[in-house]
Amino acid sequence: MAFKLVLLCLCSAAVIANAAETLNFNKDFYTTWTPDSVNTLNDGLENQLILTQASGSGFAYNDMFLFGKIEMEIKLIPGNSAGTVVAFYLASDQPNRDELDFEFLGNVSGEPITVQTNIFADGIDSRRERINLWFDPAQDYHRYSIFWNIYYIIFYVDDIPIRVHKNYADKGIAFPRRQPMGVFATIWNGENWATQDGKIKIDWNEGPFVASFRNVSVEVCPWKGNRRFCRSRSAQNWWNKRTHSTLNDELKGKLEWARSNHLVYDYCTDTKIINTTTPDVTLTMECTLSKY
Repeated sequence: MAFKLVLLCLCSAAVIANAAETLNFNKDFYTTWTPDSVNTLNDGLENQLILTQASGSGFAYNDMFLFGKIEMEIKLIPGNSAGTVVAFYLASDQPNRDELDFEFLGNVSGEPITVQTNIFADGIDSRRERINLWFDPAQDYHRYSIFWNIYYIIFYVDDIPIRVHKNYADKGIAFPRRQPMGVFATIWNGENWATQDGKIKIDWNEGPFVASFRNVSVEVCPWKGNRRFCRSRSAQNWWNKRTHSTLNDELKGKLEWARSNHLVYDYCTDTKIINTTTPDVTLTMECTLSKY
C-alpha cells in the first residue's frame, strides 16, 4: 500500500481520506454472532473475529445507508486456512435483498488466497467472480473497498480495482439502487465448498482461526427514508457526481492488469449459468455489455 490512486477522476485520495469517518468498534458496531469469539482491542481501533469448531462470529455497523464508499483493512488467517471463509460485505434487510460481497476463501499453506466477489440485486445472485490475491494477505493488513454510486459498483484491493459492475437498470437489469445497506464482517466454516470445491476440509488442529480488522471508514448517504436525497448529485454526495461516472485510463489499466493476471473465475464465462436450457435472460444480457 505504498501508493494511493486517484479514486475515479478528479478528487485526490488525500482529500477523500480526510473527509472519511474512521469508525470505532466499541461505539459504531455491534456483535452479530458469538460474542465470546469477538475481541475488541486498542480502545476499539481493532477487532478480531475467531472461528472455532463450535461456531463462527461476526460484527456489523450500527447504521444503514444508500450509496457511498466503504473501506476496511483486514489481516486474514495465517497458515493453513483451508475451508474457512472471511467475509466483508454490504447487505440490505429485505427478503429480496441487495448484497455486495468480499469473501476470502482459505487455502492450504503456501497456496494463494482467493477473493470471491458477488453481487445480489433484488434477491438475484449468481454474479460470482474470483481473483487470486497477488500477495500474502495474512502477513499484514491490506485495504479492501467497495465504491457504490448510481453508476457503478467497484471492488478495490489496495486501491486497485478488481471488479466493476455497471448500472444497466435502464435495460431491465437489476442493480442495487433502492434498498439501504449496512456493513458486516463474519468468519465461518465453509469447508463444503470454499477450498478446491470442498475437497479440502478444515484442519481443526490448526485452530482457532483468527482474522483481524481495523481502520473501517465510511463516506455514505445515511438512510433517512429518502431515496431521492441519496441519489442526488449534491456536494455532500460527491460519489454521485458525473466526474465519477466513468473510470479514468489509469484505473482501467489497473483493472485490466488485475483481471488479466489474477482472474480465475467469471460467471459470464460459466456455461452452467449462461448457456442453460432456461438461462437467466438478464444475466446473459449483462455479460454482453461494457463493464465501463
